[in-house]
Amino acid sequence: MGSAQEFFVASAGVAGALIGLLFVAISVAPERVLGPEAEDVHAVRAAATLTAFTNALTVSLFSLIPGVGTGNVATAVAVVGLLFVAGALGRLVPLARAREIRRSELIPMFGLLAVFVLQLQAAIRLDIKEPNPDALQTVCILVAVCFLIGIARAWELVGGPRVNLLNVLRNPRERAGDEP
Repeated sequence: MGSAQEFFVASAGVAGALIGLLFVAISVAPERVLGPEAEDVHAVRAAATLTAFTNALTVSLFSLIPGVGTGNVATAVAVVGLLFVAGALGRLVPLARAREIRRSELIPMFGLLAVFVLQLQAAIRLDIKEPNPDALQTVCILVAVCFLIGIARAWELVGGPRVNLLNVLRNPRERAGDEP
């Protein structure tokens, strides 16, 4: 657990800082996310970002408490995360079907779904009597993936362009600020 403990210490600090920055970003333009005119997609982006960062923070902090066990915490947080994803998809899928939002808005939710399913599987393996270093490594990797998902969603939340490989390859001159 030695190197994992160091990872969790660093991860908890990063998660706390990112959650603080998320609250600052939302407070700059709260009407976009929280106001009466707020679109569902923005509210779900904000909630997905907070869920990803909170998952990383919770797993990291509780894993540092002697006797708590990473498996127990990762299990509980994965179940809560799965419930969040189910609720978010319940809001977004009808909007995508009605073409009120792009179907691509669903992709990050399926990414979070995969993270929470994999986290739950690894957490259950951690709770087996014999220590399972592969399962602990998987949980650590998924904590890092939560940061990446959260950062991507936060970027979209503040109005940044969607970053994906196709966009990067499509118009390199426009990205550099050059006119075609």
